[in-house]
Amino acid sequence: MDLASTAFVFLSSILVLFMTPGLAFFYGGLVSKKNVVNTIMSVFIMTGVAVVLWVAIGYSLAFSGDTNVFIGNLSHWFMQGVDLTKLTATKIPTSIYAIFEMMFAVITPALFVGAVVGRIHFKFLLWFIILWSIIVYYPMVHMVWTPQGILAQLGTLDFAGGTVVHINAGITALVLSIFLGRRLNYGKITKHYNLSWVLLGTAILWIGWYGFNAGSALSVNSVAMQATMTSTVSAATAMMVWMLLDMHFVGKPQLGGVCTGTLCGLVGITPAAGYVTIVGSIVIGIVATVVSYCYVNFLKERIGVDDTLDAFGCHGVSGIVGSIMTGLLATKSVNSAVVHNGLFYGGGMQLFVTQIIATLCTVIFVSVAGFIIIKVLGHFMPMRVSKADEERGLDITEHGEAADYMVSYGEKGLEHGRDIEYNADEFKGQINQLNNPNLPKD
Repeated sequence: MDLASTAFVFLSSILVLFMTPGLAFFYGGLVSKKNVVNTIMSVFIMTGVAVVLWVAIGYSLAFSGDTNVFIGNLSHWFMQGVDLTKLTATKIPTSIYAIFEMMFAVITPALFVGAVVGRIHFKFLLWFIILWSIIVYYPMVHMVWTPQGILAQLGTLDFAGGTVVHINAGITALVLSIFLGRRLNYGKITKHYNLSWVLLGTAILWIGWYGFNAGSALSVNSVAMQATMTSTVSAATAMMVWMLLDMHFVGKPQLGGVCTGTLCGLVGITPAAGYVTIVGSIVIGIVATVVSYCYVNFLKERIGVDDTLDAFGCHGVSGIVGSIMTGLLATKSVNSAVVHNGLFYGGGMQLFVTQIIATLCTVIFVSVAGFIIIKVLGHFMPMRVSKADEERGLDITEHGEAADYMVSYGEKGLEHGRDIEYNADEFKGQINQLNNPNLPKD
């Protein structure tokens, strides 16, 4: 066992897990106050659902079998028959590798939650996640990250999840948005719950991304160090590019834009992190951010798809850009695993065409599978909440909880009367007396 690499991947697994609550803060800060609990719970619940599902059948479907090019088998359900002490090619225990990949299975479905918050039934979302993991995510892992997978055999390069994670989640977000339809208040300016949460979530995601990208080297080596550097540079470049675009088109630098731009840079570099130079990471950061910015601010409105928090605009679009640009910028000088250099490094069209094919295959497969899952589930349960529930907010209607419990003069959020917000009338006189001490007491 390589103790240094084992400790490194163990720490990386913790960092990737840390990304999920970070994403909850990011999304929770962006939504309106009446949907905060629903949003953060929809993200955080993945740490339960995805972990149990991964142990039960996910690991087996993703990594077992050596003949099927699309998906594994159930020979190792509940990890039976898996030698957890067996060392992988990088001399880390299979148990640590399984945990590391488990955390990817947690964060990936959490990403598309941002597209549907505020209007989807929580029960429908849970069932969709379960079926999507089985039908879409595990096959994607098998096809890209196992030697026998069809996209791996094609020669696809995906260092840390451009196709498996970001394009996958982004396209799923787009499909869900199309089926759900627009929000009732679509087009109106919605007040963010807490931009400080957005910044906090972005910072946590950025920190966690080092586990995501650098950890994907699965060893303490030069590739891991390169991935750390390229991830940092791409994120910083993207942050500045989005801010400059906001200053030009909006007239002001905006915190929400800076945070979104940072994530676009991290998404864009993910498939290429261990394959490109520092200059390559700058190019990817710029291009991914510009394309995502144009989609979010100009094209999305014309298409008319209501992707609430731009899950497709960020993860889908930047993921597609990063995956394709890997075919332009990957180089053997960074990673000997690169068989054919990218087009810009004299490798010809082979890798570039491969990356385009892999990207298109991912888009088509995820779109069709997502469509089928939604249609089947729709026969058993409603997908979208009622207009009355949407107007009231899913925090109350789906969960019976609120993000803040404060004195309210005009509305009573819940029926249970557990605190001040629910019994606001009882406190009116007391508050008025405090604000106006000269008023006569009752």
